[in-house]
Amino acid sequence: MEIKGSVALVTGANRGIGHAFARALLERGAAKVYAAVRDPKSVTDPDVVPLRLDVTDEAQVEAAARAAGDVSVLVNNAGVAGGGAGLLSGGLDGARQAMEVNFFGTWSVSRAFAPVLARNGGGAVVNMLSLASWVGRPDFPGYAASKAAQWSLTDSLRKGLHAQGTLVVGVHCGFVDTDLSAWTDAPKISAADVADMALDAVTQGRYEVLGDEATRSTKAALSLPPVSGA
Repeated sequence: MEIKGSVALVTGANRGIGHAFARALLERGAAKVYAAVRDPKSVTDPDVVPLRLDVTDEAQVEAAARAAGDVSVLVNNAGVAGGGAGLLSGGLDGARQAMEVNFFGTWSVSRAFAPVLARNGGGAVVNMLSLASWVGRPDFPGYAASKAAQWSLTDSLRKGLHAQGTLVVGVHCGFVDTDLSAWTDAPKISAADVADMALDAVTQGRYEVLGDEATRSTKAALSLPPVSGA
């Protein structure tokens, strides 16, 4: 589909990857971009339309779908790391939050906006996933599990929304240079590059983005036998 002239909604668009998506959409000619965030006052970009949306609040999700009835591109970017939940120690509250935001939040928003997209010609859904969708991580197991669930959901949405003409794109990558990854010195790609690759996929009708070499290698190795250790 064409980005130029479209109306987009990006969750978690006040910073990081979400803000990069908003800017990339505008630079490609989107007519309007809703920045859907928990606190509209946190949106400082004057070129976007702030919209209150906590993806874990069903009433806010339904209100957002009513308020943004002109959307043709939905970017499910809002996410949390689920910190504090170790594999064998620590409480599970962080892991539960990761599942609520990353998995159930994406599901709730996608379900609410599916009829909107259908009315507006089908459009596209872009889900911000992760290399961790395919790799268990003992250091942050809750986050990895939520991304694996989100990947499965993305596949279900791709199949379920096909009949209404909605393209569903899953975007996978390793560490992105944002606040969420500030704790590690591992190689990172820029948020702007992630957004550009994702929107290229939308315009080209592709279902999946593998944003870096680590992600491409991991995807290619999925058919190999499981291994223990790192």
